[in-house]
Amino acid sequence: MAAGPSLAVAAPAASAEAEAQAILERYQAFGDKASGGRGDIACGEWLEGELKGLGYACARQPFDVPAYEGEAPTLSMEGAAATLIPQAIVQPTPAAGLAGRLYVPGRGEGDLALIVLPHARWSTAKGEVERRVRAAAEAGAKAAILVTTGPTGEALALNTPVDKPLFDLPAAVLAPRDSRPFVEGAGRGAMATFRMTGRSFRRPAFNVTARLDRGAGRWLVISTPRSGWFGCAGERGSGLAAWRMLVAWAAKAKLPVDVAVVATSGHEYEYAGGEHFIAHLAPKPAQTALWVHLGANVAARDWHERGQSLAPLPSADPQRFLLASSPLVQACRTAFAGQPGLEQAYPVDPKQVAGELASIVSAGYDPAMGIFGAHRFHHARSDDLRCVSPALVPPVAEAFKAVVTKALVG
Repeated sequence: MAAGPSLAVAAPAASAEAEAQAILERYQAFGDKASGGRGDIACGEWLEGELKGLGYACARQPFDVPAYEGEAPTLSMEGAAATLIPQAIVQPTPAAGLAGRLYVPGRGEGDLALIVLPHARWSTAKGEVERRVRAAAEAGAKAAILVTTGPTGEALALNTPVDKPLFDLPAAVLAPRDSRPFVEGAGRGAMATFRMTGRSFRRPAFNVTARLDRGAGRWLVISTPRSGWFGCAGERGSGLAAWRMLVAWAAKAKLPVDVAVVATSGHEYEYAGGEHFIAHLAPKPAQTALWVHLGANVAARDWHERGQSLAPLPSADPQRFLLASSPLVQACRTAFAGQPGLEQAYPVDPKQVAGELASIVSAGYDPAMGIFGAHRFHHARSDDLRCVSPALVPPVAEAFKAVVTKALVG
């Protein structure tokens, strides 16, 4: 008799995991998701079709974003050469590049500043990176080469404001694992050449917005970003999969609210798409019963580390944070119990909240809840399907359903 209930539970769980896997694979197949690029647009078109199939009325919300196209930037000196990541908003070098003495600020002087950042899961150029680059510029540097020291040895793309360049000089990111010969070269004052000669321009992007108006007069808002620097399977894909499952449930559930959903572009530019939605299309705070946001690292996997070797684990990376308005914290702790990182839900604190959730909270939406974080391959080019496990997604979606139901129905 005990086998019956076990099988009954296993079937829906297996179905949900298969659904999550299909969403993750579809998202990964779009390739790089840079805002306004081919992958981002294709993903947006796909989500429009999904939402319409669920009964939502869809609309695009257009805006424009920076972009860069052309050859990848390079750094070369005698005996060494490396390909870099362009730091947006890109300020290209002359066609011949910028040649000069390579140096590490604080250890010498020169023309090309090699800025070796401390170990972190780097995400944005604002703050610490901005301070170091501006100091180098004030000291006379012609360009800045950033070394994003972190848990993978890869170059990490850094978010930046959408409206104007953060720096007054060309900048790019060098992978820590490629940096040793250049650090040594800088120590002896070697001459180097930095080239970043592509085109820097602006292009259109759009948020996918959708509504299910039941005439309730109060709204449940469910949001997630869809864009990112590269493939973003762990950073964006895991949250998008949970979001897709949650918006499908909200369309069918008998909730006493209307439902507004959005999948934003422009995330890399300090959450430009989310800011645009809040300013122009989101229901006003007084009309919003609850805002649920699924940000970065919703359900990326953790890794075993042994020296330079990494091995994927079936468990979730715990560097994900769940914040909620105070009345929802206990419900969150109950619903997310046992999920690494998320089990310790925190009250919303304007000084601690990050990502689009910070924009939501600062705009006055209360109650609100959401997830943000940075998994091991956050903003790395190799954030692909190895960084996700379909089994990690349904528990997040189910927990959100439980809290939403508790908040709106009781």
